[in-house]
Amino acid sequence: MKRRTGLFCAALAMATASPAFAEVNRFQKALSDFSTLFSEQAVPREVVRYPSSHKPGTIIVSTRERRLYFVLGHGEAVRYGVGVGREGFSWAGTKTVTNKREWPDWTPPSDMLKRRPDLPRHMEGGIENPLGARALYLGSSLYRIHGSNEPETIGAAVSSGCIRMTNRDVTDLYGRVKMGAQVIVQR
Repeated sequence: MKRRTGLFCAALAMATASPAFAEVNRFQKALSDFSTLFSEQAVPREVVRYPSSHKPGTIIVSTRERRLYFVLGHGEAVRYGVGVGREGFSWAGTKTVTNKREWPDWTPPSDMLKRRPDLPRHMEGGIENPLGARALYLGSSLYRIHGSNEPETIGAAVSSGCIRMTNRDVTDLYGRVKMGAQVIVQR
């Protein structure tokens, strides 16, 4: 019996060391990562009372609250949890949605590469891309409202100025937002 167990363990060790097994492991990890992209989230999306003079379709980001409001009209908005710019990278102002992308590519800006030379110069869109499942581009600025492959950062001030959302929430928002929508970021 001990000999059979030893042979089984040796065979298992050889099989798991093979390149084919490593490829299966990478696939299983990617599948696991993909399923968590749309899993339950700590800051739930909800429709809330939101008395406002802004027209429906306007996006209001409160960096202090770390929430984004998509104005529905009639005193209501959809409220989402967001991650915002860390100290020194927060901003306020009004922008317009000038582009929308699904699974966007990412090219870190030169200032970010100076701070973080370890970053890739370019990343194709996909599961490991920090822009996540969708991105809304804000005017000619470098800022975006985008998904994240780090959902644990939602509710925190950790970004370089972009507004981060879970992939589930940014996918929902993306479907609601029209090109040219006004985005108001408040501190």
